[in-house]
Amino acid sequence: MPEHFLGIDTSNYRTSAAVFNAQSGLWQNEGGLLSVPEGAIGLRQSDALFQHTVRLHEKIKALPRGEVCAIGVSTRPRAAEGSYMPCFLAGESVARSAAYLLSVPLYTLSHQQGHIAAAALSAGCLRLLDSTFLAWHLSGGTSELLLVRPGLDGLPDCVCIGGTTDLAAGQLIDRAGALLGLSFPAGAALDGLALGALPEEGYSVKVKDSRFSLSGMQNQVENRHKTAGDAQTARFTLETVACAVVQATRQARQRFDYPILCAGGVMASEIIRRALRAAFGQAVHFAEPVLSGDNAVGAAVLAARLYERNKQ
Repeated sequence: MPEHFLGIDTSNYRTSAAVFNAQSGLWQNEGGLLSVPEGAIGLRQSDALFQHTVRLHEKIKALPRGEVCAIGVSTRPRAAEGSYMPCFLAGESVARSAAYLLSVPLYTLSHQQGHIAAAALSAGCLRLLDSTFLAWHLSGGTSELLLVRPGLDGLPDCVCIGGTTDLAAGQLIDRAGALLGLSFPAGAALDGLALGALPEEGYSVKVKDSRFSLSGMQNQVENRHKTAGDAQTARFTLETVACAVVQATRQARQRFDYPILCAGGVMASEIIRRALRAAFGQAVHFAEPVLSGDNAVGAAVLAARLYERNKQ
């Protein structure tokens, strides 16, 4: 009988439920962005929690029916002490209730761990989860370069070894998008504009020990926009992020010569992907765009792995 695993993720900007078939490797994700007021570049946690509560049942209802062996749910941003966001309570509450009613195991994990598992599945390299590797979690609120090892609890053990020291890459991209009149989140639209622009080098951000600052880049983007069109400004923004990411990765690989897995919504950018492919070739692995952003597939995949581990 097929082994189906349910995953739930209620992040700051997307409600998501997924089913993963552990035998076939097939998955289905039902997700949708939360509503953000026009011109805004974020949501209050109370608003995000409310929207998740209203919408989550619709995402679960859209999934195919079948026997569920276990449920995985993201309950916090990172697997670290003090990591907490109220929006994850919506998913956790539903997952705990469903697991009780179905009499199936419930596995809790972090949003970041789910991102990594979804990226590994999508890139066709789930085997990485059983080894040591580098991973980028580049999203609206997070820009971390991680050293990932198999954890004693069966989940990816992620240690931050680089990334931004202040503004996340996704925040810079969304601010650039707001400047250009793009809807939030602006990543996909900004990337589309950038692909139509002339090639150029971004601003050279100082990178030391795989860490860099993007806090001053908003001024650089605004200054570039004064002398260039929207498309060229978009290109400048993404090339700047790509340059910093490549430099940080190079520095990390001098210490840790491992494969690189790229996760997070910002990593859906073709501009950034091109730069990483050119620098690292076959050593770098990407999720397909639909699994780069927030989704529940990673939670379902990790539930399947933990279920099998606990059966042994």
